[in-house]
Amino acid sequence: MLIQSDKKQIEALGMSEISVQEQLRDFQEGFPSVKLIKPALLNQGILTFDQAELTKLIRLYESSLAVKKVVKFVPASGAATRMFQALFECLGTTTEGLGLSSLAVQNKAVQTFFKQLKDFAFYEELEQLLINKGLSVDDPFHILNCLLTAQGLNYGQLPKGLIKFHREDGILRTATEEHIVEACAYASSGAGEVYLHFTVSQEHQEKFEEHVAIIKDTYQTKYGVKIVINYSQQQKATDTIAVDLENNPVRNQQGALLFRPAGHGALLENLNGIEADLIFIKNIDNVVPDRLKFETIRYKKLLAGTLLSFQSVAFDLLNILEQAPTDQQVIEINGWVRDHLGYVSDAPLDRKQLFEVLNRPMRVCGMVKSEGNPGGGPFWVQNKEARTLQIVETAQVNFEQKDQKQIFEVATHFNPVDIVCGVRNFQGIKFDLIKYRDPSTGFITQKSKDGKPLKALELPGLWNGAMASWNTIFVEVPLITFNPVKSINDLLLPEHV
Repeated sequence: MLIQSDKKQIEALGMSEISVQEQLRDFQEGFPSVKLIKPALLNQGILTFDQAELTKLIRLYESSLAVKKVVKFVPASGAATRMFQALFECLGTTTEGLGLSSLAVQNKAVQTFFKQLKDFAFYEELEQLLINKGLSVDDPFHILNCLLTAQGLNYGQLPKGLIKFHREDGILRTATEEHIVEACAYASSGAGEVYLHFTVSQEHQEKFEEHVAIIKDTYQTKYGVKIVINYSQQQKATDTIAVDLENNPVRNQQGALLFRPAGHGALLENLNGIEADLIFIKNIDNVVPDRLKFETIRYKKLLAGTLLSFQSVAFDLLNILEQAPTDQQVIEINGWVRDHLGYVSDAPLDRKQLFEVLNRPMRVCGMVKSEGNPGGGPFWVQNKEARTLQIVETAQVNFEQKDQKQIFEVATHFNPVDIVCGVRNFQGIKFDLIKYRDPSTGFITQKSKDGKPLKALELPGLWNGAMASWNTIFVEVPLITFNPVKSINDLLLPEHV
């Protein structure tokens, strides 16, 4: 199936022929669905804390900042094109000077956008641009053209991180700025350093750097910190091969193999390259103005304190297991692993097995009560080793199996991507995170190229199969901490205006 020129191409991309052959086999065989046992519920996989416990855990985290290096990791490479989908469709049917087309008038999202246009943080900038160009500030065509295209703000091609989300004391803030401000409030080390890492596309990194260079000093002065920002791109070597509907490799007009980005699971390589003790993960579009940051900051600290608390116990147990534990100690450690770490095996584990289970990366994941939100959630899952806590996406579930469908549908919480990671072992050595990914949890999706259908392979999701063998703790967090901006009109919600 692969010819000599393919092998040269694969090598030039930094890939191995073996991995590409494995991908082709995955297309042929598919991926197994997860086996859901039950949803994680409050006090049945999802922890809650009273006020005294919350305060204690927050203080534990705050006291650790003098000796721990903390990094905030923000996936930010995606363009905002989908955020403006309704407006792009409107622009395509709108003519200069003729107002909105009948099709656009019937679109409620478009109606809302124009009705509340002046409420968007970017409106003044857009209005001034139209005036400077001598264009009507009331003409829908000019408004959309200047907002979405290179004729103006070019928001339709920018990444979300560079779009003006909020007004704060008369100053416009991008999503990137909001992440910086948020990090200054909970991730400042004892030396006053705040570390952030954004994954960006290569074409946009320079724009990010220019933007940060303009605004960084303002926040360093305001919060009395030193802000250190690093960037990385999704590595080309993590791209996966595309196939047609008969599972044959797709080629371009020159006959070369077609490779595609492999989804956010590919960012495990980027995460693995970060030197830190604790890593916070949060999506680029989940930010709020300052007036709503208090709860977000408080619960970020709670998640980190929970991690440190569990990590401390796990490290103590590992030190015991390294020596010569008594039979009673082995029994007690089995109980803690089962009752507190969410690892339920059919039979008691011996000393070696306990050591292997405890000596893994650890994550604490915030979970929000579901209000019909799409996406993944917290579940108890059966794997080869045991029943464990996992974040499961809809694409991983076989909904044709009635019991699996029912289990998924009765889940009470969903995953807002609010995660704190502990990536060092009990001896302070950084884990190789790649070793804790489950390769069997990838996804096959339907795409198209030049109008022709194809199949693409995505690596196990970053917080799904990519962390399948991590020790996982779920903690309930309030809904106010989850305010994503998926469409432009989300910026009109009370949490963003």
